[in-house]
Parts: sequence; C-alpha cells; structure tokens
Amino acid sequence: MNSYTVQIASQAHFDLAESICNEMAESAKARGTGIAKRTPDYLQEKMSEGKAIIATDDVTGEFVGFCYIETWQHGKFVANSGLIVKPSHRQYGVAKAVKSKAFELSRSRFPDAKIIGITTSLAVMKINSDLGYEPTTFSELPVDDNFWKGCQSCVNYDILTRTERKICLCTGMIYDPNQASPKPESDEKWIFLKNLADFTQLKKIKEKLLMPFHKKGKSK
Repeated sequence: MNSYTVQIASQAHFDLAESICNEMAESAKARGTGIAKRTPDYLQEKMSEGKAIIATDDVTGEFVGFCYIETWQHGKFVANSGLIVKPSHRQYGVAKAVKSKAFELSRSRFPDAKIIGITTSLAVMKINSDLGYEPTTFSELPVDDNFWKGCQSCVNYDILTRTERKICLCTGMIYDPNQASPKPESDEKWIFLKNLADFTQLKKIKEKLLMPFHKKGKSK
C-alpha cells in the first residue's frame, strides 16, 4: 500500500467528491445498512467551509478516506459524519487517522461543543473510545429533526421511529468537553476491551427484540 496524507479538505479536492459519494453508497450496500445520502455538491460545500477531512494516496492522488463535520442546535453539538475508507486501504489505520483529525478539527473550531456519533460498528466504537467518547442514551443527542433525517436511508429506520427515537441498533456515543479528563492510553484501551463483550451482547439483544419481522422474513 502506498503512503497517504490526512489533511483538511479544500477546493483542491472538489474533483474527488463524486468518487467519495459513490464509495459511501457501495459501502452502505455491502453492510446492508444505510447512511445519510450526500451529493457531490454537499461534500464540496463542506470542503470549501474547511469542515471536511480527507486522506489521499501520495502516489495516485486518489481519496482513500474521508469524513466531515456538522453542527446542530447552534453549535451545541458537533457530529463527525460520513466516515468512509476505501476497501483497499482498510486495516491500515486510515479510519483512525481520519477520525482523529476530524476530532481535532471539531475541538479547534467548536471547543465548547459536545462531539457525538451513532454507529453499529465496534471498530468505530473503539476509535471513539480512544478519543474520549463514552456511550450515551439517545435522549442526550440532538432533538433537531434534521439530525435524525440522516437515518432515513437506513434499513433499520423503522426501528428508530417506532421506538420514538429512544433506541435502535446503533449505539450513541458522546464526548463532553466539560466532563472529559485525560486518561493514560493503556487505561482507555483496557476500559473499552473490558466492555467490548457487553457491547456485542447488547447488539445481539437489540436485534432479537427490535428485528422480529426481519428474522421471520429470512426464514420463509
């Protein structure tokens, strides 16, 4: 694998927006879940605002990883959204590098904001945990309807709506700058690994309780 560079995206990366959108769509299909559908124009807007992080191949110049930030409730919350890594560059630390840069950008531009995310990926939970995020209930996330519209393209959106946004297969995570305290890296990893089995078990329980119709449909 070639080396890569992680940086704040700019207008110089506009021509990569379409390929990023295509990779997001393909990744959603492969996982069997949806992500907020974005257009190249939307990603270019984030790039021009300095609110996107991109990783590019040092040899080919192609994008290998991407993420952008969004604000909610007048800057009270910041979400690092749209994380995507090309399949050929996964397992090489690209996701962690991009997420770390997005976290750094969020803390720099919105130092008082709570940084939030929702995910079903244990790998992303691990990265978030290392950055200082902690699991949280959906009630602690933004009440703004536009925040939850990003879930509409997910196959599990019906679960979110019929539980009145109280629970879904995703786990909510939050970094609160007012409560965060530095911890040795070894302690952070130990805490996450200690609870990894709990996260996995919780996900299985959620699937059994919230996806009965999906289970029946597969058995036909």
